[in-house]
Amino acid sequence: MARPRQFDEDAVLHAVCDQFWDAGYAATSLQDLMRVSGLGKGSLYAAFGDKHELFLRVLRRYVESLEQGLRRSVDAAPRAIDALRNFLVATAGDPDGASARRGCLLANSTTELAAADPVVATEARQAYEATTAVLAEAVRRAQAEGDLPDTSDPVRTARALLAAQQGLTFMGRTGMDVGTLAETARSLAAQLLPPASGEPVTPPAV
Repeated sequence: MARPRQFDEDAVLHAVCDQFWDAGYAATSLQDLMRVSGLGKGSLYAAFGDKHELFLRVLRRYVESLEQGLRRSVDAAPRAIDALRNFLVATAGDPDGASARRGCLLANSTTELAAADPVVATEARQAYEATTAVLAEAVRRAQAEGDLPDTSDPVRTARALLAAQQGLTFMGRTGMDVGTLAETARSLAAQLLPPASGEPVTPPAV
């Protein structure tokens, strides 16, 4: 009869996620994973598989959290246009710039691994398509609410927003000043989300 696990799986996966996020995949060693998880090699492999399997586990968990967070943001927004603008503006992150410099685990991993790892490339592609679908739903809602022109194609607009957000993410990784990053995000929001009425809309302050 198998013995129950004597560790908190969520806590282990959270710690491992932070390790991969901060150091990257290649720079994370088995010793690093053992240190942050508090598990020995045998326990780690028995529970989660090898390094690559463990990485995919935390990446999928991270992506699921991102999608759920975006859906909650859209659902909770009084108007969908607010959630779409926030999708871009929030990329600037905290005032000290720490979260912007850290970037996004999915974006970081795609840059590092997708060219040589077809599994990661597939995971990234599926994740971005899922994000595009949520954004497109929000665009359609914004159109129904009269905040975006009906002539805008929801999927194309969603892809443009995602491309802009990812560009901001990479710019944030370079250490760009948070104020400049936020200003750029507001400028992109104004260009990609024109008001249906033709009247200027002031994006929310960061």
